[in-house]
Amino acid sequence: MLDEEIIDLFFARSEIAITELEAKYGKLCMQTSYNILGDCSDAEECVNDSYLGAWNAIPPTRPNPLLTYLLKIVKNISLNRYHKNQAKKRNSTFDVAVEELEEVLASRDTIESVLEANELTNHIETFLDSLSRENRVVFMRRYWFFDTYEQIAKRTGMTEKNVSVRLTRMRKQLWEYLSERGIAL
Repeated sequence: MLDEEIIDLFFARSEIAITELEAKYGKLCMQTSYNILGDCSDAEECVNDSYLGAWNAIPPTRPNPLLTYLLKIVKNISLNRYHKNQAKKRNSTFDVAVEELEEVLASRDTIESVLEANELTNHIETFLDSLSRENRVVFMRRYWFFDTYEQIAKRTGMTEKNVSVRLTRMRKQLWEYLSERGIAL
């Protein structure tokens, strides 16, 4: 079913919308949540909460693209759960991915004092547009979906070492790209 048809079901307040949403994007939502939380039952609960979040937000919102909108809900709910659980245990996949990017993006003085978040987002999007499709996929799988090196390697046909090296180079390129534009890091 097309995204627009699913959104129309939400607007019609048909519960089939949730069924179709789950059928089309459930696996990806579950994987994204699991990559953050490292626990299947927590991930499943967060994904279900995300469907409820979508139900409550659509209408009036008509998201485009639907997948990005849904994954944003999944990530936010999963991150909230992660922070709640963080005192109990550490999830290496998520923590390591965030720590890798913090080396490039985090500023001890807060990045908001240097640049508005929307402007930073625009710079990162422009940077991503400059990458090859393959490198963009690797970057997004790591820092949007929080996939492990192993998962990315399987998806792309690369070795884990190649994924690691590419990500290291892309983080360095991102740092240089942002520095060239006067963004103090």
